[in-house]
Amino acid sequence: MQSLPDVIRPGLRVLFCGINPGLMSAQTGHHFARPGNRFWPALHQSGFTPRQLKPAEQEELLSYRLGITNVVSRPSAQAAELTRAELVAGGEQLVAKVLTAQPEWLAVLGVTAYRDAFGERKAAIGKQDRTIGTTRVWVLPNPSGLNAHYTLPKLAAAFGELERVS
Repeated sequence: MQSLPDVIRPGLRVLFCGINPGLMSAQTGHHFARPGNRFWPALHQSGFTPRQLKPAEQEELLSYRLGITNVVSRPSAQAAELTRAELVAGGEQLVAKVLTAQPEWLAVLGVTAYRDAFGERKAAIGKQDRTIGTTRVWVLPNPSGLNAHYTLPKLAAAFGELERVS
């Protein structure tokens, strides 16, 4: 499996941060590549992109001042396979990426992963008090199809809140 490249550069409006690559994403080299993942539809339906991008078009995000990275780079079938130590170490690496690229917003896709990576036990979906340098932090629901509690309309609405303030 190939490593999944970050889609990142300085000057981003929002850097979206997944938990870790799924196996299909690691195979293809494209973020959120599994067909059941709702990231790309939620991104479009919330107004971040004028059309729904395909995973293979991930580099096009940069033209919208958007990017993607992950808390942990190790691929797995499910995020539940990650250890807390991996998430903490990944959070430290994420801070370094954010301090380098300085996006306006970091959007972490998964409240449990955010809590573990940053030691924020009571974090909830939405804007966080934490900043990383000048970057503000927002937590979004995980768009994985395994997170069935969040339907696509609910996900798009949550993404839309960030789109309106960013």
